[in-house]
Amino acid sequence: MSIERKRLSPEQSRVAALQAARELLIEAGPQAVTLKAVAARIGRTHANLLHHFGSAAGLQKALAESMADTITAKIGAAALRARAEQDPREVVELTFDAFDKEGAGALASWMILSGNNDALDPILEAIHRLVDDLSAAGGDRPIHDDTLQLVLMALGDALMGGPMAKALGLPRDTARRLALQALVRSHGVNA
Repeated sequence: MSIERKRLSPEQSRVAALQAARELLIEAGPQAVTLKAVAARIGRTHANLLHHFGSAAGLQKALAESMADTITAKIGAAALRARAEQDPREVVELTFDAFDKEGAGALASWMILSGNNDALDPILEAIHRLVDDLSAAGGDRPIHDDTLQLVLMALGDALMGGPMAKALGLPRDTARRLALQALVRSHGVNA
């Protein structure tokens, strides 16, 4: 008995592969995002994914681009709402979740440590576009410093926040609280 595979367009195949890669990243970490594992997850061949992405590094970079676009769109919308409501809490939560629960921190770190030095480019470019969009949307103060501080705190928390907080006897959400306090002080609003 043979299993009939659904024929997908090249774009549908690419989207399915990126979705599977993201699921693997969240479920098992960045080391699980291989061409073989993604191909098995979507019922395609390793050669099919090589055709779309060129290599495992190409797949990982495409995943980083996809995640960066999705994540910064969410954060951007939240930042515009926060600016209108004078409450930056949602921006902090979405940023920390993106790097922790959505796997962006682990993926970026793993790619850099494995020698894929341009791995952060898609994430940094997306964040830079977000900062430019938010700056253009209004406000009289530059937000680059706030963005750098928030992203670095979220990335550090995703990678070491749990063990550090535990070792210091602090609640797990301490870094989020500190990031929110810093943003509130920077903008002179109440949280």
